[in-house]
Amino acid sequence: MRDFTLQIFKSLCLEFQRRGYVFITFAEYCSKKTDRKFVILRHDVDRNPNSASEIALLEQSIGIHASYYFRIVKESYDESIINAIAEIGHEIGYHYEDLAVAKGNTEKAIVVFENNLAKLRQLFPIKTICMHGSPLSGWDNKLLWQNYDYRDFGIIGEPFFDVDFNKVLYLTDTGRCWDGADFSIRDKVESRYNCGLKSTNDIIRALDINELPDRLMLNVHPHRWNDKLLPWLKELIMQNVKNIGKRILVKRKQRVNDSITQ
Repeated sequence: MRDFTLQIFKSLCLEFQRRGYVFITFAEYCSKKTDRKFVILRHDVDRNPNSASEIALLEQSIGIHASYYFRIVKESYDESIINAIAEIGHEIGYHYEDLAVAKGNTEKAIVVFENNLAKLRQLFPIKTICMHGSPLSGWDNKLLWQNYDYRDFGIIGEPFFDVDFNKVLYLTDTGRCWDGADFSIRDKVESRYNCGLKSTNDIIRALDINELPDRLMLNVHPHRWNDKLLPWLKELIMQNVKNIGKRILVKRKQRVNDSITQ
């Protein structure tokens, strides 16, 4: 079976449900801090909002609500799709990249952030945000909050600051795999977990033998998942090429860090 299809994503969700996990949005996690077995299901809509719409409808069909984070760029932002996803019960959040857009100018970045947040709030009462990795940029968007506090803007949570990933297992499909630390620039966390999961089937098998913890955050980028063969192949080829470049950037960054600490 091909990985990264809607079919296998549905199988993954159903297996979580079969094993007693409840799916919650990130806003629900921030508000309730539930003690039940849960999966915080997060979608970073980097591009192709139509794919987000497909996954949102699939999730609705099996009784799941998730958090969808949209960028304010033409590749991601589509008001009709955002409204449609919100109307079927999913959370909408802001996938911010304002420090990268402002080329490191924090004063400019916070103005852009506030304006973009206001734009999204015309559609939906945004409660949570999540940084976009901006892998080709030299600026880490999370660093905006060294100078400002997102809670001053009515935001209750940002996953990279408000989740203890030593207590919540973080699984992300960055790089079109589940073990992509070697070519993930910023979509990674400090954690005690090391599950060694490579494929979606690996996650399903780990669930089947009860090897996963009771608390997880699952980050699924909708544009990576497609049942149709040609779009699936296109994404596979494009991501493999990107991973080569990202692996080089990661190694270069590591060499710089090593030289600083020596």
